[in-house]
Amino acid sequence: MYQPPHFREDRREVQHALIATHSLGLLITAGPEGLQANAIPFLIDTAGSENGTLRAHLARANPQLRELAVVEECLVVFQGPQTYISPSLYPSKRETGKVVPTWNYITVHAWGRPQVMDDAAWIHHQIDGLTRHHEAPRAAPWNVTDAPETFVAAQIKGIVGLQIPISRIEGKWKISQNRSAADAAGVAQGLRGEADAMAALVAERSRINQG
Repeated sequence: MYQPPHFREDRREVQHALIATHSLGLLITAGPEGLQANAIPFLIDTAGSENGTLRAHLARANPQLRELAVVEECLVVFQGPQTYISPSLYPSKRETGKVVPTWNYITVHAWGRPQVMDDAAWIHHQIDGLTRHHEAPRAAPWNVTDAPETFVAAQIKGIVGLQIPISRIEGKWKISQNRSAADAAGVAQGLRGEADAMAALVAERSRINQG
């Protein structure tokens, strides 16, 4: 990933937090059948290995499983808030006119050797953890045990588990750090109500840079 120094985010806890919050990752392999990519929901086990371990499951019929069984490495891309940035948000536009549009985004790329887990107990534990993670904020969380045990067992037969100990991980927070404090404030203010998550990120990082 192209990584200008001012956009790098190397703090492991921040990278892991993005994965936990935006857990639908793009799973990419380059194996005998060529490039393949699938959007897969992941759980991050922060203590599973030095850089954390990703866990997920795929449909047994998914052809990418054949690739995952033979490749030495795969890549998972997690995408957080992103939005177009208009030059009209920069005060410097009115001063010099020397501004162009850009795009703000945050992303984490994680590499590792995939491990296919074709074990019913492992898969049950994984789907239970994934469900609990995403149901937790709900007033009345749904639980895997709410479904008949025989039904769940039948569903598990149709999926295969995946575990990826992360060997390398990179984070990129491109959120106006290369702009002046005034321009960053203009972006944060201009995006409020339009892209609130990005507005908050820009404002937070601008405060950190100034502090």
